[in-house]
Order: sequence, then structure tokens, then C-alpha cells
Amino acid sequence: MDDDLSFALELADLADSISLARFRAADLSVEAKADATPVSDADRAVEEALREAIAAGRPGEEVLGEEGGGGESEGPLWVIDPIDGTRNYVRGIPIWATLIALERDDDVVAAVASAPALGHRWWASRGGGAFADGSAIRVSGVRRIEDATFCYTSARSFARAGLGERFLELAARAWVERGFGDFWMHMLVAEGAADVAVDAALQRWDVAAVELIVEEAGGRVTDLNGNRHLAGAPALSTNGALHDAIVAAFA
Repeated sequence: MDDDLSFALELADLADSISLARFRAADLSVEAKADATPVSDADRAVEEALREAIAAGRPGEEVLGEEGGGGESEGPLWVIDPIDGTRNYVRGIPIWATLIALERDDDVVAAVASAPALGHRWWASRGGGAFADGSAIRVSGVRRIEDATFCYTSARSFARAGLGERFLELAARAWVERGFGDFWMHMLVAEGAADVAVDAALQRWDVAAVELIVEEAGGRVTDLNGNRHLAGAPALSTNGALHDAIVAAFA
């Protein structure tokens, strides 16, 4: 295991120790951000702790975090979502994770998605493969939409984006559709348990870690046009074999 991934896993240990201690806490503080999405004191505490750990252990390396922003200068960049799935977290639903990725020269080279309430962790390094709880993982071999497990975060978000009809057509064609949502559906694609995962809009901190894990497991992550995902755009992860068909269905 290379030094970058080792350090990312150390950061995940730190994040888990904070987030899990505050999960379902009676005094958890929750506020609404400017975009009306929730943020908890745990989100802020995790990101602050990771920023401090990176400053101490990797001086000079930048941080881009959901809560604190950053990442304006060039050089190695840690991209952090302190709690992906905050809506679940604040309601006591255990489907949430800390997402940690390291970018070098605009390419993600190490990534961790740690979901302590589920008792699972996924990680990958560029060229080193993808793993779940220490075991190598691989995407499925499903090649037909009609045989696929099709996952999504929010059906209404596709309707708001003017893609509701195409989204529903795909969901109807699939073997089964499931609203697992957030990071977890992409990890299921990486594991081969699901075949397609779509989200109507994701930011850089939502995508960086899951992108590398899915790709190292043999899958693909792009926007809905099949191009590299850019912040704020819809995101698509698949087992690779289904990717072009899903892009065509959304076209």
C-alpha cells in the first residue's frame, strides 16, 4: 500500500471516531445551509479535524472540503466530503460515509469511502485496484439494461432537470430499480451488486473518491453525456459494459 493511500486510511479512522460518536446523539446540532441542505456539527467537526491532520501530516498540500471550500492553488489536493448523506445522518439512518480523495495533477490517485455505521469501508489507489474491507472487488458482467439493478438518489431531481421521462423509462426497463442513493449506490456498482447508479447533480467532493473506486473496480464514471464529470453536473457510474447504453438512453 502506498503512502498516499495509507494516510487516507488514517484520515478515515479519525473521521469515523468523530462521526460515529455523534451519530444519533440527542444533542446533535443541525442547521440549513444557503442551498437549504442540512449541515450538522458532526460535518463541521470531521472536516476541521481532517484539515488539521493534513496540515500536520502533509504540510503544503491543499484541501477542498464541502463545508470549508478551498482548493484554489495548484499542487496535491485532498478532496473531502465529511459526511456524504447528511440527511440520513441527521435522521439516524446508517447510510452515510466520509469520502476522502487525493488528486495529483488533476487526477485522483487515492480514495477512501468509510461508512462506520454500516461497518464497511472501500478504498482504491490508481493502478492498485479497489477493495472493500480488505477484499478486492470487481464490477458485474451484466450487459443488458433489462438485467440490471438501476440505482438513483432522487427521482424528483431528474424531473426538475427535465430528465424525468428518460429517467422513468430507464427505471422501467431495468430488472429492478432501487433508491439506495449517495455514495452507497456507487460502492454497490464497484462491488458488482448493482450495475448502474445515477444522480442528477453532484459536486467534486461527492464524486472524487467514488470515481476512483469504481474505475479501479473496472467500471466507469462520467456525466450523462459520457464525458468527464464536472462539478454540479449529473453523474453516472456503471459496470462499464452498460455505460454507452445508459448514456444513449439519456441523450
